[in-house]
Amino acid sequence: MSNNLVVLLGPTGVGKTDISIDLAVRFNSEIISADSRQFFREMKIGTAVPADHQLSAVQHHFIGFLSIHDYYSSNLFEKDVLDLLPRLFERNNIVLMSGGSGMYIDAVCKGIDDIPDVDQAIRKKYISMYREEGIEGLRVALKLSDPEYYSKVDLRNHKRIIRALEICETAGRPYSSFLKKQERKRDFKIIKIGLERTREELYQRINSRVDVMINAGLEEEARFLYEFRNLNALNSVGYREFFDFFDGNISRENAIELIKRNSRRYAKRQLTWWSKDKDIKWFNPKQMQEIINYITHSVISERSF
Repeated sequence: MSNNLVVLLGPTGVGKTDISIDLAVRFNSEIISADSRQFFREMKIGTAVPADHQLSAVQHHFIGFLSIHDYYSSNLFEKDVLDLLPRLFERNNIVLMSGGSGMYIDAVCKGIDDIPDVDQAIRKKYISMYREEGIEGLRVALKLSDPEYYSKVDLRNHKRIIRALEICETAGRPYSSFLKKQERKRDFKIIKIGLERTREELYQRINSRVDVMINAGLEEEARFLYEFRNLNALNSVGYREFFDFFDGNISRENAIELIKRNSRRYAKRQLTWWSKDKDIKWFNPKQMQEIINYITHSVISERSF
């Protein structure tokens, strides 16, 4: 039988964790996590890492396997997942990958170019530029180094600008030149399932989940990580807002409201990322039987590429 990678994706707060575990149990699969924030072992509460009983119910991969001090990228994730999949397919011809990090999901499904590893000194250089000159300094540098990518990138996202600049300097050529290759074919079938809810319901769930995180000790977790606040991993919703509170820039109540607002905005960006992907079949999480039927039909009716 052909091997099948079932990709369960959707915005933050939509309910991927419960559905992924139910599907993994139903199809006797292990779960590959494609949530890049859950890679870091020190960030459990703020990234909504599955509870211990959920992790013990199904074998998960790529959760808490890195330190916030470690370098990782979508390029490395692609290589690591492709190394792991043959072993998982030996046990079952259906493997589930679940998460909300669009770039990492695309790396596995479509492939990315062989982007060179970046020297830490170069990364620190552009992080320092951001601290000293702000995002405008990064924008100017990118426009000079790679005007093509400058015209496409979200100019509000300093992390993506820094990533492009460090690749430009490391490789000695524009970052955009690495993004022109054709999609790579995989030797397994890819079945993409998206979870969606009405905006009102999704935003309500996000707000409620932030309250749960606060009650679970998110503030204490952020305070423990405060000394490392300049690390790239910690430039994440839920942490940077509390860091601003610790610095005296905003009130605690304002920090919590900003976490909710920024989480909602992140969900919107995630949906925008997937909006043009016609391979995704969208379901409401309540349509569990329909999701199972769709996977079953896809596995039976079609074979590998």
